[in-house]
Amino acid sequence: MGEHVGPDAFRVKELTIQRKGGTFAAFIRVVAEILPRLRAFFDATTHNYTRFNYLGEWHSHHSFALTPSGPDHETMCDIVADPQVGARFVVLLLVRLNDHGRCEGSVTVYQPNKRPLGGAVLLEEPSR
Repeated sequence: MGEHVGPDAFRVKELTIQRKGGTFAAFIRVVAEILPRLRAFFDATTHNYTRFNYLGEWHSHHSFALTPSGPDHETMCDIVADPQVGARFVVLLLVRLNDHGRCEGSVTVYQPNKRPLGGAVLLEEPSR
């Protein structure tokens, strides 16, 4: 979930971690596991959906390139095309640790009836 912080800029505020489903090389989305966290996030942000909202999905590509796989692409297209979701866009964030132990990532933005777009991932230092 994230916060809209400027034109075409969003800050990830919270992540959900799915503990079941998938394998070493395949992520299987289990929506029921994230619903309680989504509800809590929306309650905590007073349902201000313009500023705070669900951004999309993320998972690690620890042994693979930071580009969406075929199943990743299909899943994101299904999410953004689902009228019950009602999303104007969704984001796929892929992350991994590089050879130096630093986090790196890629982001792909999906919109209804449009080609996916690459975006930029900016890592912020944690505030102390």
